Amino acid sequence: MGETVIEFHLDARSGVSPYRQIVDQVRRAVRLGMLREGDQLPTVKEAVGQLAINPNTVLKAYKELEHAGLVSARPGVGTFVTAQVHDETIAAHGPLRRDLVEWLDKARSAGLDDESIEALFRDALQDDMTQGVA
Repeated sequence: MGETVIEFHLDARSGVSPYRQIVDQVRRAVRLGMLREGDQLPTVKEAVGQLAINPNTVLKAYKELEHAGLVSARPGVGTFVTAQVHDETIAAHGPLRRDLVEWLDKARSAGLDDESIEALFRDALQDDMTQGVA
């Protein structure tokens, strides 16, 4: 315990606010089992230094995660993961992940950038969801 196990990355071109990107990255890491109960998030100072953003942005993200019950702040010590939303079914699907990585390689080889890949994926996901409703 006490060792930071996640490094945040921000995409200024995504159109998603920096605080939301931090929240989403922590939620995803917890869901995928990359962050576990007791793991420490970067301190606000570390995140600000790494990302060159306003400390209030990091604080806002951490407060939202705390409100959601995923993390807990310990004054003078840091912010720690307190919940586990690890989805065993995701971890058990290594072959699906490998197929997805292969598909991503093909999409990039076809000239698609990340934004286009995401748009294509979201469109297909939406189609799949609406087919189940119809």
